[in-house]
Amino acid sequence: MPVASPDQYAEMLNRAKEGGFAYPAINVSSSQTINAVLQGLTEAGSDGIIQVTTGGADYFAGQTRTARASGALAMAAFVTEVAKNYPITVALHTDHCPKNALDSFLLPLLEASEEAVKAGREPIFQSHMWDGSAVPLEENLQIAKELLPRIKNNGQILEVEIGVVGGEEDGVAAEINDKLYTDLDDAIATAEALGLGEQGRYMAALTFGNVHGVYKPGNVKLRPEILADIQQGLADKYGTAPKPLDLVFHGGSGSSDEEIATAVANGVIKMNIDTDTQYAYSRSVADTVLKNYDGFLKIDGEVGNKKVYDPRSWGKKAESAMAARVIEATKQLGSYGKSQSI
Repeated sequence: MPVASPDQYAEMLNRAKEGGFAYPAINVSSSQTINAVLQGLTEAGSDGIIQVTTGGADYFAGQTRTARASGALAMAAFVTEVAKNYPITVALHTDHCPKNALDSFLLPLLEASEEAVKAGREPIFQSHMWDGSAVPLEENLQIAKELLPRIKNNGQILEVEIGVVGGEEDGVAAEINDKLYTDLDDAIATAEALGLGEQGRYMAALTFGNVHGVYKPGNVKLRPEILADIQQGLADKYGTAPKPLDLVFHGGSGSSDEEIATAVANGVIKMNIDTDTQYAYSRSVADTVLKNYDGFLKIDGEVGNKKVYDPRSWGKKAESAMAARVIEATKQLGSYGKSQSI
């Protein structure tokens, strides 16, 4: 099916919230990882979100170039075309954009979608993330407030990060400490600045101990139950329906099924997955190389085995391994078998 329209994307998110499940949002960095996500979602009967970071977009543009907006547009064009061959619906999203990347990443992509919409086409991406976690909350929300009307006019959705996710992803790093927990005052400040939907739809990545990457047990203390307290506090203050915020779970790799289920029950409708799918893909490549060493290399004057070292050979296996991890994610999040097309 084609990439989701703005209305289809909004309906996807509404269905998740009403149905008590969330979509996996998988970071990609190549055509092979894109195909792996599409394969996994199709085999799971789940819709989902394909997303790219600044570093991933740079990689799409070519490792010797620094052209992340161009790389992101190329990624979006590829997904938009090949997704037509699959029976599920996907949305396109740009992940973490810190302040120093606004001019080279998010703003050019907004302009590209504005031009597309003016020409009667759909926006290129369905949602964009502004990552203001490294600046004071007031500045974070001020920039978000400036972005939201433009994003709304495109029929897109904004994602903001309120709090700090520990660890590191594409150069955005934070320590693992008590700052990793968003509180109700932070959420109220967000609602005061951005509204609760009337100024434009946004998703909020509230932090509850989240950390990018995978750490040994005991190093990370997730407290997804605080999301319930924040949602209830906002509902009480503003007289809204339960769970007024659309929430995003960052740093979900390595989380337990129980932690994921608690986060989803408290309003998470999108969970980012990167480290685990990277590992699934690369682990398969390593397995193929180590088991077929003499086929990959021309040892002692031999010629190797082209059927082994052909990138399509090991690439297909790696895509299927990554697809299996995507399927696992849909089961953890509850989106398995719930595609709009079913």
